[in-house]
Formats: sequence, structure tokens, C-alpha cells
Amino acid sequence: MRNLRLLPIIFLSCFLAGFAQDSAVAEEDLPIQDNSFLLEEAYNQEAGIIQHINTFKRMRNGDWEYTFTEEIPVTSQKHQFSFILPVRNAGSGAGIGDIALNYRYQLVSNKKTAVAPRFSVLLPTGDVRRERGAGGVGLQFNLPVSFQFSRRFVTHSNAGITFTPQAKNIFNERAQAVDFNLGQSVVWLAAARFNVLVEAVWNNNATVTGFRRTERENEVLINPGVRWAVNLPMGLQVVPGVAVPFGVGPSRGERGVFFYLSFEHPFKKKSD
Repeated sequence: MRNLRLLPIIFLSCFLAGFAQDSAVAEEDLPIQDNSFLLEEAYNQEAGIIQHINTFKRMRNGDWEYTFTEEIPVTSQKHQFSFILPVRNAGSGAGIGDIALNYRYQLVSNKKTAVAPRFSVLLPTGDVRRERGAGGVGLQFNLPVSFQFSRRFVTHSNAGITFTPQAKNIFNERAQAVDFNLGQSVVWLAAARFNVLVEAVWNNNATVTGFRRTERENEVLINPGVRWAVNLPMGLQVVPGVAVPFGVGPSRGERGVFFYLSFEHPFKKKSD
């Protein structure tokens, strides 16, 4: 992780680049309303706009995860379908994890507040023996709430639960598993196309240890990072980002790097 020492330089370079870019941006340009890194922001895709999201996280123990997410509005911004395809390596080789099929409903959307509850089905496509999946179909609910409390600062809050009726371990022992997640972030809108953010996430997960037996584990991560937007012709917006997750409390000693890259563009022509 010696390369982590270069991250302050990267942050500063991106920060200055963001302000330089912002000086040429019209005042009416909207701030970035993109996905956060470890949290969801409560902004559904606008009608006719599709987003392709790539993330990569690598921890100091060598474990890594890549995810590809496709977000598609359904008839309007009120309804959004997405899927998440994860690829994981937990020390036993890389492979596909549990695929998520998601539906989000834009319950609230105004200048200050956005709320978009999400319902998901998790498909057991990951190999349990290689620590890539839960071993059974899961149901997940997450509630993201976004609130802009000033011209320069936005907060995002998440609360969720995952229920897997028939989770499985490497010995094919099954048990009911319930996981919980909470998250909070603050985003500084330093410029119209440049953000500085910090996230805090807590995960309380159940691990199957025997027939109808589970043990609970806590994970707490702090994730400071930056992201910026590049607007290209034909309505294409590219948003790269980088962050440095590190563990506190029960996760003390964990640290890693996180990279984000999204592409957002119209998928149909606007009517004249």
C-alpha cells in the first residue's frame, strides 16, 4: 500500500483541476448528482438517461471486488430498474458474486430533499465455497435519503436490511441470515463539477456457522474521497472518483483504495 502515500497529491491535483474546470462553467450548471461510493444517493435516473457504473475496491489483505451497475429509468424518473454484477476475489480466486436485481421508487424529489426506497432480489450466483455468495436467494430493502442543507453541502443517509431465508456455508449447512446496514456521508460541492466527500458505513452481518446457527460480525469503514465530472458532446457525462477506505472500531487496521467511474448519457433522442 505504499502507493497510498501518493493519494494526497492525487486529491490536491483533482481539487485544483476541478476549480480550474469550474471557472469555465456557466452558473446554471447543476452540481453532480451521481452515486456515492459506498452509499446510495436518492436521485433516480431522469427519463431517457442511462448510467453505467464501475467500481473497484482493494483492501490491504489482497481481497478485491469489482462491480458493474446498470441504472435504467422505467417510463419516468419515478421508477428505476438496475442490476449489479459483482466480481470478487477473497483469496481463493476471482469469480462472479451474487447478482442483484433492483427497483427504486422516487418517493420525494424537490430542491432540498430526495427519498428513493430500493427493493432488491439477490440471486445466489456466487460460489459459497470460495466466499463469493450467500448460498441462497436474498431479499434486500434500502432507504436512501439525500438532503441539501446549504449551497455547498449535501448529506446522504442510508438504512437497510437483507434477509436470506436459506443462507449456506461451505459445509452446506443452512440457516436464516439477517444483515443490517447504516451509512452517512457529507459531500462538499467545492465546484459545479468537483466534489469532496466523506462516508461512514456500518454493516452488521450474519455468518452461517452450523445448521440453523449464525454468528454476527460488525464492520465500520470511513471512506474519504473526491469525484469530478467531465461533460462531453452528445450528452455524455463521465464521472471518475477515488477514495481511501479505512476501518475503525471492530475493523481497525483495515485499509484500501477505491476507484469509481461512471458514464451517463441519453439512450433515446429527445422529441423536437
